[in-house]
Amino acid sequence: MHKIVELFKTTKVSVAGPAKKALAVRIAKSAGLEAYPRSLTLAPGGAVLLARKGIEKSLLVVSLEASAPAWAWEFAGHKMTASLDRQRLAITVCRLTHDNAAAVRRNFPHTAPRVFGTRTAAGLGDRLGVGTPGHVRAVRGTGLVPFFAQQSIREMTRTGREARQVMDDATWGVFQEGWDEGFGSDADHLKTTVDIDTCITAGFTMYTIDPGEHVDNSADTISASELRAKLGATNWRALETTENELKAAYLARGLPLPGRVTLDATEETLARAAVKYGAAVSHTAAMFRHLAGRMGAKPFELEMSVDETATPTSTFEHYFVARELRRLGVKWVSLAPRFVGDFEKGIDYKGSIPAFRKSFAGHVAVMKELGPYKISIHSGSDKFSVYPIMAGLAGGLVHLKTAGTSYLEALGVLAKVEPDLFREILDFAFARYEEDKKSYHVSASLANVPRSEDVKDAKLAKILDSNDGRQLLHVTFGSVLTAKSDGRHLFRERLLDALRRNEEAYYAALKKHLGRHVKPFAVKSRKGK
Repeated sequence: MHKIVELFKTTKVSVAGPAKKALAVRIAKSAGLEAYPRSLTLAPGGAVLLARKGIEKSLLVVSLEASAPAWAWEFAGHKMTASLDRQRLAITVCRLTHDNAAAVRRNFPHTAPRVFGTRTAAGLGDRLGVGTPGHVRAVRGTGLVPFFAQQSIREMTRTGREARQVMDDATWGVFQEGWDEGFGSDADHLKTTVDIDTCITAGFTMYTIDPGEHVDNSADTISASELRAKLGATNWRALETTENELKAAYLARGLPLPGRVTLDATEETLARAAVKYGAAVSHTAAMFRHLAGRMGAKPFELEMSVDETATPTSTFEHYFVARELRRLGVKWVSLAPRFVGDFEKGIDYKGSIPAFRKSFAGHVAVMKELGPYKISIHSGSDKFSVYPIMAGLAGGLVHLKTAGTSYLEALGVLAKVEPDLFREILDFAFARYEEDKKSYHVSASLANVPRSEDVKDAKLAKILDSNDGRQLLHVTFGSVLTAKSDGRHLFRERLLDALRRNEEAYYAALKKHLGRHVKPFAVKSRKGK
């Protein structure tokens, strides 16, 4: 067994496996705490690790008492001494604050997000801030790039969290599990430059622009005269082109796609695409330029998403959007079309599988011709029937996004460990559903979900096995997490404390459920085909 003095006085000694676990346990025990062994990280002159007492977690910054390294002074906490291997240790017991999380990221780069380009990725949004260790376990060994810090401004608003909290919670989860393979961070569904600036300050590395409010969904169905009028009213200055230049670019000849296929456009299809997506393209370009100006030399990635619109994105419309973005100098790593069929929240795909396959193949063809970039799958939770199609056709150029399904797994655990609290949340969700569903694409009927008083404790978790139950509990998450009475949260802290007391059960549930999501996209699985 390595002596503590050997480890702290040289950078040439490493510790792993059972020896690492034993050392972490010994250090934490010397401070009266229980270690998270995977978190133990050596640094010149000392080490850091995560430990707990009850449900309260602490960061331990450890060094020899006589020679504390300079980096150790960056952490704020309660200072104490302890003995180990006849050596006096200086230990700073730190709360998991923002400043301490920032210090962890500065000194231990594996806990900070970075950019990954077109590598296959999975976004694992954590609305509660305690699920990242389970997400780590779900992706470990898959070869996928995980995006552990992923949250939209809408989600942050509804959960009462700040962008830097999302980043910090991901940092602590990555650190706890000893994940050193890198991860991304996605500031999702950004609609304004203010949103961008907020997420830059928090340290996000990918910025998903949502120009949905600039998409004209009526373009698919309006009459020829209405179309002509709207096309004439297009802001050509913002698009930095003219109607004639647009026609020359798209109508003069067939547009090439892989496999000796050409995509033909008519004046009508071009007009409808320009009316539908023109303003969205110019808005995205403006957002990109603002972002690039603010980031300067710092690396970042951009995604453009039009998934939350009323009508599907056709192959030609995808081609139009990507080609216009490229013409305007926008550089992006992924693009999220609005797919055919229904990508409802929290349940499997609804629609024709053959139609989806054909449409998705068209999107992949455009991506390969004008990219490469990744096809981004929003509302990607629980779409098990179409994952194999996506993975097979896109060849790894996919970014899958999940979020709400992890919250549902939390409620599934709660139903088993604290059924009375689950009943309270279920009853509350019934009262909130009609209002909360307005901004989500769902079709649940309350008549199909049993009331809490009609279900025995042992059967409560099965409510989450039905589409209606899942969507009821999915879209009401914000109300549940922010509801207050007499100035105090009704459910938030009780739910979080229950998960902290039963964290291994929650991590296991996430590993199993999210593991089903990522398995079809696993890099090793594709290589074996």
